[in-house]
Amino acid sequence: MIGIDLVKIDRIRKFTERFGDKAVGKFLSAEEIKLAKNIDTIAGFWAAKEAISKALGLGISKDCSFFDIKIYKDSKNRPYFKLAKHLIQRFEIIDLSLSITHDSGFAIAIADIKSDTKTQNSISF
Repeated sequence: MIGIDLVKIDRIRKFTERFGDKAVGKFLSAEEIKLAKNIDTIAGFWAAKEAISKALGLGISKDCSFFDIKIYKDSKNRPYFKLAKHLIQRFEIIDLSLSITHDSGFAIAIADIKSDTKTQNSISF
């Protein structure tokens, strides 16, 4: 399952300027806020959470909130994520991949989620 999202960095900047520090707390945990040292990274994390929720086929919703997705960085500063237990179980997830980039005023993220559920991506009808 693949999800992608693109966001204008300026959109996230205006959101944070309008609503202050509380704005970022609406979609990032305290730990994620510490990792996101600038507006480009914050926008990238927004795009990542949107891409991940799209890969699951849920979007950000009651079934998959921003806080059901946690973004981390490894020792080489590469992003990765973890999902809430209920999502792992529901979709029988066995592998996760994430790529985030930002350039020319945009942040983009691509998420790849592998599931053990055979009927999830069935092409028959």
